[in-house]
Amino acid sequence: MKLFRREIIKLAGAALLSGTALTSAALAADMPAPFDNPGEVQIALVRYLSTGDFFQASLAGVEAQAAALGVDLRVFDSRQDAALQADMVDQAIALGVDGIIIQHGLTESMQEAAQRAIDAGIKVVAFDVNVENPAIPQIEQSDYLLGKLALEQAIADNGDTWAAGYVYVPGIAPLDRRDQAWQDVRAENPGIEEVAVFGTLDNPIANSVANQARSVLQANPNITVIFAPYDEFAKGVKIAVDEAGLSQDIDIYSADVSTADISAMREPDSAWAATVATNPAVVGEVSVRALAMLLAGEDPGASVIVPPTLITQAFLNDNDITNMETLSAKMPQFAHADVAVPDWMPLPARN
Repeated sequence: MKLFRREIIKLAGAALLSGTALTSAALAADMPAPFDNPGEVQIALVRYLSTGDFFQASLAGVEAQAAALGVDLRVFDSRQDAALQADMVDQAIALGVDGIIIQHGLTESMQEAAQRAIDAGIKVVAFDVNVENPAIPQIEQSDYLLGKLALEQAIADNGDTWAAGYVYVPGIAPLDRRDQAWQDVRAENPGIEEVAVFGTLDNPIANSVANQARSVLQANPNITVIFAPYDEFAKGVKIAVDEAGLSQDIDIYSADVSTADISAMREPDSAWAATVATNPAVVGEVSVRALAMLLAGEDPGASVIVPPTLITQAFLNDNDITNMETLSAKMPQFAHADVAVPDWMPLPARN
């Protein structure tokens, strides 16, 4: 039986990672320049946010796809320091990297830094940060849909009339896109009352949000739904809800997912009712693949979107899902996104 070229490449990539006799040179021979010279391509990941399970898993995806391509990966973490993130882009430029992935950040600090990279002849993609540059593809999780699906589930569970707490920090591209979903859903459902808005990205994020949520819940005992469209936000809200003994009176709706989130959602009487997510490892892989396409002279498109999936507490319980691996097994659409995958592209080995 004749195998398609894609399958041959995928098998070769898996063999490489498992230490078989196939050499990186043999795999590279099937790839376009500059990937036909193993070890010659260097890319940088410059991160604004790195705290939390989502970002650990995303980094693992970046590392896995970079390894499959045989590229040298450098990782820079600014830990929510916008000026430092811009400096780190300049550091990557000085290193002479071939490509840069900018992950999160602020438009005002990243726009000029990204342009400096372009001016230096470096290919750039941006994940969840709008650098307002048509030469730079935007990688995103369809953040608007993430928010919309979570809120549609909140309405399905609670009707269209309730008092809501909302966790939001403006100026972060994915949160701003999720905020647009919140504004649209409220406009379509005037019975939803926004009684409190709070939020912070101070580390540790979950504990900082928990401190805010304690005061919010005390001041607004009529809240029955909290929209916390980032899992670190949801963790913090859940801490406060549990401490107040309100886990059966309040429902939490979020975005993003991790093994720790699954455990929290499945606790007895957990207030965390649903989340909407893409697999963060898959998002990391897609970011590298889009950058690799640029380096190979191909166009991944101005907007590279990874589709999200609704994950309810009931689904997790009904299917006895305990971690990301079993979630991927029960939700194949969560395990892989057929996005930015040209025929020549080797993929990470799958379990």
